[in-house]
Amino acid sequence: MKTRIDVASAANTVVDQTVNLRRVNFLGTKLDASTMAGTLACLEQRIVARQFTQHVVVNVAKFVHMRSDDMLRASVEECDVINVDGMGVIWGGRLLGMDLGERVAGVDLFSRLIELAAAKNYPVYLLGAKDEVVREVSRRLLDRHPALPIAGFHHGYFWDDEEAVVERIRASGARLLFVAITSPRKENFIARWKDRLGVDFVMGVGGTFDVVAGVVRRAPVWMQRSGLEWFYRVLQEPRRMWRRYFKTNLAFARLLIRAKVSSVNSVGFDE
Repeated sequence: MKTRIDVASAANTVVDQTVNLRRVNFLGTKLDASTMAGTLACLEQRIVARQFTQHVVVNVAKFVHMRSDDMLRASVEECDVINVDGMGVIWGGRLLGMDLGERVAGVDLFSRLIELAAAKNYPVYLLGAKDEVVREVSRRLLDRHPALPIAGFHHGYFWDDEEAVVERIRASGARLLFVAITSPRKENFIARWKDRLGVDFVMGVGGTFDVVAGVVRRAPVWMQRSGLEWFYRVLQEPRRMWRRYFKTNLAFARLLIRAKVSSVNSVGFDE
């Protein structure tokens, strides 16, 4: 797989020849500009080599929160692979003349990695959500992939004894760990315990378990492609989601406007 360098962002680009991903600096935040296919190839390469990999996705909300939460920013930027999961971020990059690749949705990447684990006999551990939800996720995954080795699962309400859960994961023999806990808790949990988890790959998957279990419906494909998946989520949980998405989307728009105006002024000054 060849590494493609975008001329517009070459000055802010670091190429990792080991995993063949193009890391860019977008408004002060590190991101890997990639595709679903490229990400999967990268992750499989690292898993086969048993090279520990901490994966994270960044959407508009997380991008905004990282600017005021130093612990979250550190937890994200320590990750080996940082995908963009949000058309708003992709479009923001285009507005500023940067190619950020394509959206790599966490829920879709999770499904593809589960397929890989079933095919290659990689044991997985499912951590997060309510007990009944993670149990249903386990059941549905086994229905779809009978050969999938599920090393174990545990709900996401274990904060009184994190270390005991970490030891359960380590003892399970899992190679892939999926953490379905809200941000920033999942990012900080993974960063705090990654050296003791005993897995080859760990990924924060947010609300993915709710989608897989059928608790939350995913937006139609046309809304996903149009960047409206967040709006579909608001329609399902308006009281909880409306304020969150409104505030972060507005804050992101302001960041883009300032950056665009600054770049235009700089060009005008140079001329």
